[in-house]
Amino acid sequence: MIGTVFRSEDVPAGERFEHWREVVGRTRSSEMASAHAADFWAEGRVMELGPVTVLPLSFLPTRYWRSPKTARRSDPGTYHLTLLLDGALMLDHAGRTDTFGPRDLHLTDGSQPFDLRPTDDRDRSALRGVGVDFPKVLLPLPPHRVRELLGRGLPGREGMGAMLAEFLVALDRQAETLQPSDAARLGTVVLDLLSAWFAQLLEAEAALSPETRRRAMAERIRAFIRQNLHDPELTPPVIAAAHHISLSYLHRIFQQEADGESVAAWIRTQRLEGARRDLAHPSLRATPIHAVGARWGFPRASDFTRAFGAAYGVSPSEYRIQALMKTPA
Repeated sequence: MIGTVFRSEDVPAGERFEHWREVVGRTRSSEMASAHAADFWAEGRVMELGPVTVLPLSFLPTRYWRSPKTARRSDPGTYHLTLLLDGALMLDHAGRTDTFGPRDLHLTDGSQPFDLRPTDDRDRSALRGVGVDFPKVLLPLPPHRVRELLGRGLPGREGMGAMLAEFLVALDRQAETLQPSDAARLGTVVLDLLSAWFAQLLEAEAALSPETRRRAMAERIRAFIRQNLHDPELTPPVIAAAHHISLSYLHRIFQQEADGESVAAWIRTQRLEGARRDLAHPSLRATPIHAVGARWGFPRASDFTRAFGAAYGVSPSEYRIQALMKTPA
């Protein structure tokens, strides 16, 4: 498991808001106030991924602000990115005022004042989102260019923004199964996706190092593969064409970024892992074996059975029986 979990239910009711203030203050220096402080609810996870901190959070409407005086007194040297998943927020920062809804992102500079507040602080509907805190010095873009992104809505529904948003959501979803040894590598992926996305928004890709561009391309390719695993025609030439790169460059990226695993092998592994999860899922017990295989890109039942047996040492039907026997009725 990666991360420290906070749940307000674990704290006496009268101490919940102050404890939440302490949790947030560990990574973000700000004042806080809420109309729901007397009966507060929140939960979250603090995931330290090397120099990057990712914070999936859910909480009742709360205002967060950093005054000019506080900003002058201390500079944490960080940028803060927030992905909003549920609810609505308004932000005053860097001379701009903007509102945000689900799947919008916004960026703030920790050295500058800000005022982030719910559009309706009396509503008891929880706000949900993912925060990312990272050192300014690790972003390979000039600060004067990054200032163009501060305090305004950034799109998280398509392109690189959507890829970053999905990756952040997936980090929270998979936190229980990730290992501490994965943390630094995952932090590097977050930084590379952020850098590539910001550079694209600013039309400043030339400022990125070849390593950052390559790693961001590798993550784009992996996301594309995951989205198309059901397609039996998903092959290295198709993937290379979709990303406007040569087949040889695609293979070179995988040699460098996937521990030497080939493109075809990585596709096969992802398909088999997806099929294995479906076979073990109680709600899918009535789905025929061949249909599970077809769903994950194996249109021929014999090919699916052969590949599954080679990977896991048992046939798909045997695995399903064993897995479902372990599942409580």
